[in-house]
Amino acid sequence: MTYILESSTPVTLVGGGPVEGDVLKQAVALAPMVVAADGGVHKAQDLGQRVDHVIGDMDSVDLSRVDGPEVHPIAEQMSTDLDKCLYSTNASYYLGVGFLGGRLDHQLAACHSLLRSFDKQVMLLGSEDLCFLAPRKMSLDLPVGTRLSLFPMGEVSGGSKGLKWPIHAYQFSPAMMIGTSNETDSERVELSFNHRRMLVILPVEFLRDVVAQVFEG
Repeated sequence: MTYILESSTPVTLVGGGPVEGDVLKQAVALAPMVVAADGGVHKAQDLGQRVDHVIGDMDSVDLSRVDGPEVHPIAEQMSTDLDKCLYSTNASYYLGVGFLGGRLDHQLAACHSLLRSFDKQVMLLGSEDLCFLAPRKMSLDLPVGTRLSLFPMGEVSGGSKGLKWPIHAYQFSPAMMIGTSNETDSERVELSFNHRRMLVILPVEFLRDVVAQVFEG
């Protein structure tokens, strides 16, 4: 496949939803290539953040305000602008800011994008939480008592060590069984799943821990 961008460094994606300046700075420090999803370019610009590329259908972009980034219009309307950014680029991992918070339909669509791009490592960052699609196996060192929610994006089962409420006895699905508001009861959490269909949701303060131990580990 020919990509618009093949980045040797991780990529920060900026969407058109609420963007916390401090969270954006933390993301760019870890993922210095900055790609805006459509109107996210203006969110980044308003915070003084340099943008390297803009990808999307351009329905929310004022091109007269865009000076510097390379602009890559993609006209198809069967995917979101986050989808377009993910399928048209290639990087070791992505940190998405401006996709959580704001309109609920946009947040749900962003979570769907994680499932749709299951072959890539993508983390979405909000003012309070981060979320990512769990790999088939993962381990993570966290303080005891850390909130760790699991939300299935399809039928999925698995096992756990280090959670207050173990998950091995359950078949998860969006319609029947979810795993929100769990927490750690050990300093090391180990999770395994039979499919890549489970979202892991953690406080955003653990951004660096997840990147170091799951995305780069």
